[in-house]
Amino acid sequence: MFDISNQEARQIAKEAYIYANPMVDNYRALYSYFIDKDSPDFKAPWNQTKNIPRVYTHKDRAVQTPNSDTPYTWLALDLRTEPMVLTVPPIEKKRYFSIQLIDLYTHNFAYIGSRKTGNDGGYFLVAGPGWEGEIPEGISKVIHAETELILAVYRTQVFNPDDLENVKAVQAGYKVQPLSTFLGETAPSAAPEVDFIEPPSREEIRESPEIFKHLNFVLGFCPTHPSEHELMARFAKLNIGAGRDFEWNAFSPEIKEALGQGIADAWAEFTELKKRINAGEITSGHVFGTREHLQNNYLYRMTGAVLGIWGNNAAEAIYPSFYVDTDGQKFNGAHRYTLRFAPGQLPPVNSFWSLTMYELPESLLIANPLDRYLLNSTMLDDFVRDDDGGITLYLQHESPGKEKEPNWLPAPEGPFSAVLRLYWPGKAALDGTWTPPPVRKV
Repeated sequence: MFDISNQEARQIAKEAYIYANPMVDNYRALYSYFIDKDSPDFKAPWNQTKNIPRVYTHKDRAVQTPNSDTPYTWLALDLRTEPMVLTVPPIEKKRYFSIQLIDLYTHNFAYIGSRKTGNDGGYFLVAGPGWEGEIPEGISKVIHAETELILAVYRTQVFNPDDLENVKAVQAGYKVQPLSTFLGETAPSAAPEVDFIEPPSREEIRESPEIFKHLNFVLGFCPTHPSEHELMARFAKLNIGAGRDFEWNAFSPEIKEALGQGIADAWAEFTELKKRINAGEITSGHVFGTREHLQNNYLYRMTGAVLGIWGNNAAEAIYPSFYVDTDGQKFNGAHRYTLRFAPGQLPPVNSFWSLTMYELPESLLIANPLDRYLLNSTMLDDFVRDDDGGITLYLQHESPGKEKEPNWLPAPEGPFSAVLRLYWPGKAALDGTWTPPPVRKV
């Protein structure tokens, strides 16, 4: 049935898997958040905001490597019928906020927020592929999306636990409405309802060729980009593509084996790139961004999603990540570690920074006796200073002692990683003039 050699099938499967992984994992999370009302992670239906007036804890398990600094507001937009208008209230200048717009490819295609549009508020029109209407009066900015379904992730800074009521007031000002409602006009005929298919689990995404069936479904909402016509023609040799029926049982045993080998090859490439990330050669700034920034580097796109889906563009936030100590050994809670900022060497930011602990391999937050998941710049007045004025942070499972506990980031008993987040990073962080200090084993 398929006029293709085993070797070519293996090569295409590798390329298609690297392409599919972030998109299907993104769909898995969207399904859990906005479609499956029985999911413990369900937020809201399409085109409705859901404010979460708290930070993430160890009980939040849908998305890997979550931030626990900024209460989230969640919004999934269906742009098939008409554009949607996002209302942003005026927000005090010192409070950082951002609205990250992510398409089904997992590109961060636009931002609204302190860095990009300021804190004065406004009305922002988000339009799907092909919309060419006139820009209405009162609209602050028009933003075009490549895909018909998108995600908007709102982050609103909280300064301390007592500040949560102020965050709730800001979140209450985030609104969304169809363009027709904004204009006071009759709504156009609604797009047909979608029969959303149940997504694979994380484990199935990692190993099962059925991922291509789910990719085909997601691609149905993604008009083919001009740069990908040739790629889609190659994928079509294995019935991978929008509107195609990927049927596993239609393949011969030899082709099935080749597909499995191709998926293994994809993970081998990921492993090699991960080594470069561990060595600091590749950073979050390389793997998150727009299509133009990524230049269709699908391995970067997959790696970003695997290590922390929905990460920000470098201009918005960078994530220096720690996986090994200065001896190249992976972190483990059986040992004790320190990270020291010398005097004058705190992370350079226009907003704030934080250091968050994650248990591996899940990359999720860790239950601990302090209910503390991170240390950040709003805690600077509480930190114990070194004799020279520097700050030493303690990454370990057991308490370093009462007098040092303000600087303690609790670790699990086993493997872990730590992520340093710089929100609205300063020039020195972006150009490499400042680099994070290493984590040392005690």
